[in-house]
Amino acid sequence: MKKILFCGGGSAGHVVPNIAIIESLGGNAESLYIGTDGIEKRICNENGVKFYEFNAAKFVRGKILCNLALPFKLFKSVKRVGEMLDEIKPDLVFCKGGYACFPPAIAAAKRDIPVITHESDVSAGLANKLIAKKCKKVLTAFPQTAKAFGCGICTGTPMRESLFGRNKAEARKKFNLDMRPTVIVTGGGNGSQIINDTVRKIAPKVCKDFNILHICGKGKTKPLNVYGYRQIEFENDMGLVYACADAAVARCGSNTANELIALKIPTLFIPLENKRTRGDQIKNAEYFYGEGLCRVMRERDLCDGKLSEEIYALMHDEKLKSKLATCCVKRGNEKIVREIYSVLKSRG
Repeated sequence: MKKILFCGGGSAGHVVPNIAIIESLGGNAESLYIGTDGIEKRICNENGVKFYEFNAAKFVRGKILCNLALPFKLFKSVKRVGEMLDEIKPDLVFCKGGYACFPPAIAAAKRDIPVITHESDVSAGLANKLIAKKCKKVLTAFPQTAKAFGCGICTGTPMRESLFGRNKAEARKKFNLDMRPTVIVTGGGNGSQIINDTVRKIAPKVCKDFNILHICGKGKTKPLNVYGYRQIEFENDMGLVYACADAAVARCGSNTANELIALKIPTLFIPLENKRTRGDQIKNAEYFYGEGLCRVMRERDLCDGKLSEEIYALMHDEKLKSKLATCCVKRGNEKIVREIYSVLKSRG
């Protein structure tokens, strides 16, 4: 049985897609994970995936002094990961982006272990740009991203099967929602303070007509006694959250965006934009908006009056609903697994 070592960390967006691929591989391969003592370790432990830990150096955007020791730290990380690879002896390393995939990719390439990486966003992240030439294939979620790499292949985004085909009545019961249409609100893995604050301001008005299921982030719930408004810090079973949704308000990380569109949920994206990002969510939102598959509001325009108007417009946007009904955004798992086996087969 072939041994595949997955890596990628720093946020759930780099880890959960790997878990989706591991689930698709099932018992046909031995799937292992290497990463830092961060969210990847927790998610792997929750899903019963054997985990190997190392220390990874992280590039800090906008802070030159924080990065002065980065080359030395990277050298140490690559050396340590190389020792771990000599012990694990994987047949292939699969990367999902983020700073935690750089040392495994470099160490694997030095040992002639094939590397595949997957890029979720329209604009490639720094780690994937740096390791691309070490990879046999660069898989992407968006067609134009694949064209930027000599070995690029558009496969779509990996998604967990548990997101699809869920029971709406069961979902409403879990979250104590009535039969009215429901808007789900999520501000990313850590929650968004500006989205949280604005949604709570409009809840008394919007909840006269709709339910709001608000995923606000760990430690970010606040007392608000409004009928039809439900808030939770996070939810492991996002399939049930999506099953409730007649519409959504969300950040535009690629995984969340692709899931919402694949599930044909009309969505208002409010992409994250600040100095600590490379603008990837804005480019994701622009792509989906250009395809007619979402509505978009820039964060600088976010206020209670405009958000309320947008939610009502979203609920009644028949053109958007029609476009979503015929869109072809699907799970990329099958294509990704096929590319993994193709590389493994070529090595004999």
